[in-house]
Amino acid sequence: MSADLDPRLLRAFLAVAEELHFTRAAARLYVAQQALSRDVRRLERELGTELFVRTTRQVTPTADGERLVPYARRVLRAQEELLAAFGPPRPLLVDLNSPGLATGRRVLHRARELAPGLELMARYESGLTGAAAEILAGRLDASFGRYAGLAPALRGRLEQQLVRYEPMTVVLPEGHRLAALAAVPLGELAGENVYAGDGNPRTPEWTDLARRLFEGRGIALAPPAPLAVGDEEFHRITTKTGNPVLAVVGFQAMPGTVSRPLIDPVPLSPVSLVWRKGLVHPGIDALRRSAAEIADAEGWLRRPVDGWIPDIDMHMTSAHKTHIANTDTTPALDS
Repeated sequence: MSADLDPRLLRAFLAVAEELHFTRAAARLYVAQQALSRDVRRLERELGTELFVRTTRQVTPTADGERLVPYARRVLRAQEELLAAFGPPRPLLVDLNSPGLATGRRVLHRARELAPGLELMARYESGLTGAAAEILAGRLDASFGRYAGLAPALRGRLEQQLVRYEPMTVVLPEGHRLAALAAVPLGELAGENVYAGDGNPRTPEWTDLARRLFEGRGIALAPPAPLAVGDEEFHRITTKTGNPVLAVVGFQAMPGTVSRPLIDPVPLSPVSLVWRKGLVHPGIDALRRSAAEIADAEGWLRRPVDGWIPDIDMHMTSAHKTHIANTDTTPALDS
């Protein structure tokens, strides 16, 4: 048996032991059922014993499972008392990239509801690459963005949880030839210079996504513009150039512009919650529960039939799902 036992595993075990149902226990902990099943299996391996008898109809604790319940309760209660004795945890600094982006903001707001005793403070770093440097320097704790677009050296020091396949849009000047359309087929942007942050050292993951999307479609990246800090300067610079701007659903259109969804295909921006490896903070747990809850309720991780994401992002997503499948042998329980 391992000399160290993660309290999260005991929390997963206790939820199943009290609910006698994996689906209800997962909902209670705001985690995916596969993740909960994986934690229970890991605890069984570490303790060297089976804790539940599982069938497709019911879950029943074994004798060892029943024996573990009071120990698990005492350990978790002691952990709560220890944390309370040393006062509340420090504020968690959460980067939302930009005030105009909805996904991170919704996850943060729900996390605050799930953990009202914690201080989760928003920051705005304007791109995951820029935020990742701040995370690794200890000046930020978490951010949102396209994890696959980070440099491998950065990815190796970070953890991530996929949150949403975010549909992409284009922001157009009101007088643009495509502004009257309800949705813009991607092919209609052929011949256009579209702004996607080229030259911005904080957002190369976004520029790389645009480059992969535009490749072979006759769409050009707009040349680098002066680095704009703040909504007012960004609006001024983009108005001055007059180029369409690649954005995502929920991005607020600026005065004098309209925002239109892109179709044929529907390009998707894979958004992950990203944090530093080894970081232990209840705020991260709240963010992860929030993201899983909203993604499940809103269908954020369901890709449309005509959805497009880069091969590298698809590969990372598939590898992550394969890893989960290979470490989770618990049958789905719907009773």
